[in-house]
Amino acid sequence: MWSKEVTQMIITGIGETLYMSIFATLFAYIIGIPMGIILTMTDKNGISPKPAVYSILDFIVNLIRSIPFLIGLMVLIPVTRFLVGKSYGPTAAIVPLVFCAAPFVARLVETSLKEVDAGVVEAAKSMGASNFSIITRVLLVEARTSLVAGATTAFGTIFGYASMAGVVGAGGLGDIAIRYGYYRYQADIMLVCLILLILLVQIFQATGMKITKVLDKRAH
Repeated sequence: MWSKEVTQMIITGIGETLYMSIFATLFAYIIGIPMGIILTMTDKNGISPKPAVYSILDFIVNLIRSIPFLIGLMVLIPVTRFLVGKSYGPTAAIVPLVFCAAPFVARLVETSLKEVDAGVVEAAKSMGASNFSIITRVLLVEARTSLVAGATTAFGTIFGYASMAGVVGAGGLGDIAIRYGYYRYQADIMLVCLILLILLVQIFQATGMKITKVLDKRAH
């Protein structure tokens, strides 16, 4: 039967899911942006080609991305316990979320930066701009619309991962849906959690696309 306790549990679950998703996305970008920049720079057509560096980083990114999230979540339990003192709960879930999402973010950033017109980069080079200036004042600026669109995609993916983390007691709406909707056969709670998960993703997707459109207009 639906009660105030269940309503409060759902509200808490929303907060935990957003907490995991937002902070995991933030940390994934703190790690993923530099990785994406290095991949772009050291590629054979980059501003500082270094085939060995690119090959190693490219291999690492592809390797981590090929690991299913739930397997990565379990494999990283010792690391999670070492970093946060426990292997369950919303904060603990952020560790494997970042580990699995950072390479995905790096690839999104690399793709966005490589979409920048090569002529713009060459013009900056001809004016004597340093690599740092080209990255910060040309590539990141010119690719801002694509980067925001990528961030929207990344958040949606991480949000899905955060929901799956409920399988191992990470908390959030996914955990509630599994504990009550699956194990206790309370289909109404599972349905509410599912609807809320869909709504939250749609809200963030719509917000991200709105920002993308605004930036795209400014770019033109």
